[in-house]
Amino acid sequence: MTTSNPKLDDLRRYAIANTLFTPTTLARAIERLGFVQADPIRAPARAQDLILRHRVKNYLAGDLEKRYSKLPIEEDFFVNYGFVSCAVHVRMHPRTARTPWDAATKKRAAAILNFVSENGPVHPRQVEAHFQHGVSTNNWGGSSNATTHLLDAMHYRGLIRVAKREKGIRLYAPARHDANSNHQAIASHDIAANLDDLIDVVIKKYAPIPSGGFAGLVNRLQFGVPQWRGELAAAIKRAKQRLHHTRIDGVDWYWPPDAKVAAGRHMVDDQVRLLAPFDPIVWDRKRFELFWGWAYRFEAYTPAAKRKLGYYALPMLWREQIIGWANVAVVNGRLETEFGFVNGRAPTDRAFKGALNEERLRMAEFLGVMP
Repeated sequence: MTTSNPKLDDLRRYAIANTLFTPTTLARAIERLGFVQADPIRAPARAQDLILRHRVKNYLAGDLEKRYSKLPIEEDFFVNYGFVSCAVHVRMHPRTARTPWDAATKKRAAAILNFVSENGPVHPRQVEAHFQHGVSTNNWGGSSNATTHLLDAMHYRGLIRVAKREKGIRLYAPARHDANSNHQAIASHDIAANLDDLIDVVIKKYAPIPSGGFAGLVNRLQFGVPQWRGELAAAIKRAKQRLHHTRIDGVDWYWPPDAKVAAGRHMVDDQVRLLAPFDPIVWDRKRFELFWGWAYRFEAYTPAAKRKLGYYALPMLWREQIIGWANVAVVNGRLETEFGFVNGRAPTDRAFKGALNEERLRMAEFLGVMP
């Protein structure tokens, strides 16, 4: 569905307003986002916390982990690993993994499921102490605890769920849904319609999406619904037909048909926001370059000598521009920040200095440290 008139400025403002909504409750924020990507690196906080602090009123680092067990959400794969609303979760299960289990693995999984059902929520150490499965080769070619590996596989298949975390470690309980009845429900549902609904969650969160990254982003649903990976090409074609789209400077852009991208609807404020590397505004690196004219790179896994921005540089959003980045750390209970700017220096606008200081104070409060 082709539309006209929107300019790149319009799309950029819409991209910001699309997910930087007025802060709300934690449950409502996750429901609105559909999915929040997770990452274990804490510099200065985990990605999921850094994402949610801009969208949840009075959010503090660790609130998601503390409140997880009482929220209508699940830890699970979607286009990446993270937290999904229950509405998204149920559409992906029962999930059929690419590698089938042999009879011996099925027997071990059944025994673990029985143990979890009787003793859950259980720590992986409890399961290992009971079964003593030894070690196995993980997906990266290294060795890992065989019990942990099997628990991960059971979680992925929807047999068990993460009930909560204890010092960052997943504690498992039986899945909330009955696998057999859910299988019947999914089998009777139109797979194409189910996939379309999941794709709409992806598009709504990351819109507007440039054509270069559209198929790649949607194809990441193969992690969430590997049983339907063969249907994704047709689903992408259907999505492009129903979405609004325009071409700007040779690039095709796509967004939901009910979205309004007119610039006048999306006013920018005077806040400075330090964004997580996996924030929806930042995630699509190609879109980032098209919107802001420079390349952001996540350098946590880049050798220190080759880093240009820093180990965990947080892109700095000022009004509708991402003008630089910050590296944030906590040293002796106090917040330490280092800033870099695309143009080599901070804006001379008087309002910027005050807004940056306010963001530092918000970050300190979020982390529970002295500014």
